[in-house]
Amino acid sequence: MDARNTLAEAQPFADEFATAVIDGLGARAKHIPCHFLYDARGSELFEKITQLEEYYPTRTEIALLEKYGPRISQLVGSDCAVIEFGSGSSRKTHILIESLQDIAAYVPIDISDKALSEAAEALRKKFSDLTVIPVHADFNEAIELPDAVSGALKLGFFPGSTIGNFSHADATRFLADAGELLGQDSAFLVGVDLKKNTDTLLAAYNDAEGVTAEFNLNLLERINRQLDGDLNLEKFKHEAVYNETEGRIEIYIVSLEDQRLSVLGRPFTLTRGERIHTENSHKYSIEEFGAMARRAGWQSDEVWIDDRALFSLHFLSRN
Repeated sequence: MDARNTLAEAQPFADEFATAVIDGLGARAKHIPCHFLYDARGSELFEKITQLEEYYPTRTEIALLEKYGPRISQLVGSDCAVIEFGSGSSRKTHILIESLQDIAAYVPIDISDKALSEAAEALRKKFSDLTVIPVHADFNEAIELPDAVSGALKLGFFPGSTIGNFSHADATRFLADAGELLGQDSAFLVGVDLKKNTDTLLAAYNDAEGVTAEFNLNLLERINRQLDGDLNLEKFKHEAVYNETEGRIEIYIVSLEDQRLSVLGRPFTLTRGERIHTENSHKYSIEEFGAMARRAGWQSDEVWIDDRALFSLHFLSRN
């Protein structure tokens, strides 16, 4: 079978979603993990968010990739396999691939099979000689890379400051696990959002058009669609705050009144003002992230930042 037409499937995610929602709504501090925000509709809304004026990370990271692409290629060399964690639309990957030399294969890993398939097809059309091997999986779980890239040197790619969604402990663990997956003599290109003034941060997660709010509240619509929920979206609002002590944006869905709701036939109650935590987005200084990478077994070779010091690209190596 042609590897470029193979979709490596992981276990279905429906049961995981149901368990996460039931457990999260039943907890004292209610929460639902952020990766469940990215169903097909959520992924579409997030792509819209990345184009908003207030949301600086995407355009800033793209500019850094365009500017430093030749240097990245020089550091990586030729004939590497690019492994992208949480590939989404793979928009930034086009820029990276154009900079690299003689890529052995591109392996996008994503939880959304629709986004994965569409992105893989777009890359195949643009780079006709590129071997694309999509892996439908949650990169937070144990993953096996396709046999086709087992002998190649690997460049991990983790853009978008997705690393910020992890707690510090989980981020360190992810970097260490990624190192084990990619292997010795591998490299890792990681996008990291930087600490900055609070107004800039809050605007990025509370856009004037309300797209981020729609993205967050889509989680409730997903519960209604997939888990027989009866949640009334008019009784909830989106909220994003900056926790300066922890150095992170915290995102919640807030109940606007006392209410009862049902999911998969199970009853839950919410009081007015009670919050469902859906996401954290940690911000780092250059020094903080470098120290974390070292604890996870990586060496920080080079770091690139934009002129406004909003965002950073870290080139890590593992010897």
